[in-house]
Amino acid sequence: MYMEALVTNQILLYFGAFFTVAWGVAHLFPTKNVVKGFGDISEDNRQIITMEWIVEGVALSFIGVLVAVVTMIDPVGVVSTTVYRLSALALIVLAVVSLFTSFKVDFLPYKLCPAIFSLSAVLFLLGVYL
Repeated sequence: MYMEALVTNQILLYFGAFFTVAWGVAHLFPTKNVVKGFGDISEDNRQIITMEWIVEGVALSFIGVLVAVVTMIDPVGVVSTTVYRLSALALIVLAVVSLFTSFKVDFLPYKLCPAIFSLSAVLFLLGVYL
């Protein structure tokens, strides 16, 4: 029974990690087009937008990879459960920020951010507490 629960928890954690990494990578590819979409802006603003998109993509990918790696190494250890909880917290904060900003933008992928961040956070927490 314990092994079945452990496997279920690991599956939830891996799915959460996958969604987080996938959304992070999805931020990296369209960066150039997103910046172009802002039209005629200063070079400084262009660099800032580029940096922010890349940073969000890398941060999301890092969170997902970190969760996957600690799940592979020791899925029930104190360090692992701390990583799961802090990763969920970070995603919840990002979801709240995105919720207050993305619904003001008329572009569907922005509106998906809060849902994807929340889904991953819930999967991480279920992987810990289920």
